[in-house]
This record gives sequence, structure tokens and C-alpha cells, in this order.
Amino acid sequence: MTRFAGFAAIDWSGAAGERLAGLAVAWCDAAGGPPRLVYPERRWSRAEVLRWLAQEMPAGTLVGLDIGLALPFADAGGYFPGWADSPADARALWRLVDTLCAGESHLGAGRFVDHPVASRWFRRHGGREGAAFHLAGAATRQGRLRVTERAQAERLGCKPTSMFNLVGAAQVGRASLTAMRVLHRLEGRVPVWPVDPLPGHGSAIVEIYTAIAAIAAGRPPARAKIRSLAGLDEALEAIGSPGMAEAGPIDDHRADALLTAAWLRANACRSELWSPAGLTPALARTEGWTFGVP
Repeated sequence: MTRFAGFAAIDWSGAAGERLAGLAVAWCDAAGGPPRLVYPERRWSRAEVLRWLAQEMPAGTLVGLDIGLALPFADAGGYFPGWADSPADARALWRLVDTLCAGESHLGAGRFVDHPVASRWFRRHGGREGAAFHLAGAATRQGRLRVTERAQAERLGCKPTSMFNLVGAAQVGRASLTAMRVLHRLEGRVPVWPVDPLPGHGSAIVEIYTAIAAIAAGRPPARAKIRSLAGLDEALEAIGSPGMAEAGPIDDHRADALLTAAWLRANACRSELWSPAGLTPALARTEGWTFGVP
């Protein structure tokens, strides 16, 4: 698993608009050295990240994308049980999201969450909670979770949020849905593990949760966000990476990307992370998995 020439981490954003403060791209060389921001002067758009992934990133890069690869499936035997158009697997889900959002600017996903049928499963702003949000025995306000998200909580102490929840600072659902449009458009160009088998050469994409890198650096889950260069250098040193050469202020999105790129470099060689307990072929096709959850 050490065949990759470089490691990238992308802190994603589901915010409205074109150029987003919450998007950050970092890369580090397998040979060593500190991680660096890709185009540090740029405020990225989702379309530019898609172009970088498809055309510009260095060959042989393992990319960590800070999103959920798919919606919960295993708990109810489907993403949207009872809906005739409910997709059978993750790739079909990506295609459905991109198709229903065709024409929406900046690779947004608002048309999907506001769809007259799909919206029944989501909790949206303005107190709009679909009748199916608590489907499959999700009796708490937490909502439905994927198997990998439950494993994050049980094995790593993380506090995942249901991707059907689109409300609050901790929600990741809207960002994940916008990223699914990108993943659909990358089909045939960059494989996505574990939806696709890990190829023997070339680049690949995995799902990451940046809090895992922060926890590995010794930060408690409640203090996973880093907002200073000194804090970032301390975390990088804790995972065996050189600190940053540049000085100046840094935000939590850039820090997340930089630390996680270095964490991927340090951990991509761990065979147990590519064969996590509980990951079945059916889960790989439908829900995916978060790299770093053993």
C-alpha cells in the first residue's frame, strides 16, 4: 500500500455560491517534506476541484475527500425504501443526484434535497423534517447512520452526524451530496475505494474524516479543529511529519487538509485500514467506508 507517489486531502464544502472559503486542497510527496497547499492563493470552486482531480493532480496520488461517499443503506435495505427510483448502489446514487440537479449552478445539490419525494428523508432548515427522517428505528434526533459512521463512534470516539440531517454546523449531508456530483463526473477516470477495488497503480480516491487525523495527533474529538500555525505544526510533528515552512495565519479548513494529507502519507501503508472489520462487499457497493476506521 506504499505505491502512491503523493497524498492529497480535500476539505469539502456544500455551501451555496461559486468560490467557497470552506474548500481547501493540500498535497504532500511520498518521499517526505511538509504538506503544502495547492494553489494557496485561490479560493476554490467545486468545478475547479473537479478539474484538478480529473486533469491536474500528480499521477499516483491517493486523494482523501472529506465527505460521505453515500447515504445510509444497510439499516433499511435501501437509501429511500418505498421509492421506485431509490438507487441500488452508490454509483447509481451519484448518478441520480447529478441528474436531478442538472442545470443547478456551481455543482449544487439543492434540487435533490428539495425534490418532492427525496425530501421526505431529510431534515432541512426552517423546521422541515421529512416523515422518513427517523426511518429504520432511528429513534433519537441523530437520524440514520451508515455502518462506518457507527464504527467511527464505537472505535474512535467520533461523533458522526446523519447525512440525512442538513441542519447545524456539524452536518455533512449537503457537502456530501454536492461531492456525489463530482464523483459521478469522475467515473472512469479515478477509482473510488471501496466502491471500486483499489487499483494496483495510478491514483485513487478515499473518503476521509479529518477529525481522525486530528485524533491521531493527540487532539480530543471536541478540539479537533486547528486554527493556528503553531497548533498545526504541533499536530504534524505528532504524526511524524515536518512542520510548515510558511508563516502567517491559517484557518481550520486549510489546517484540516494539510494535516490529513500528511496523515494519509503516514497511514496508507497500514494493511488493516484497507480491510476494516465489518466492511462487506455489499457495504462497499452501497455505503462505502471511511479510510482510517479499522
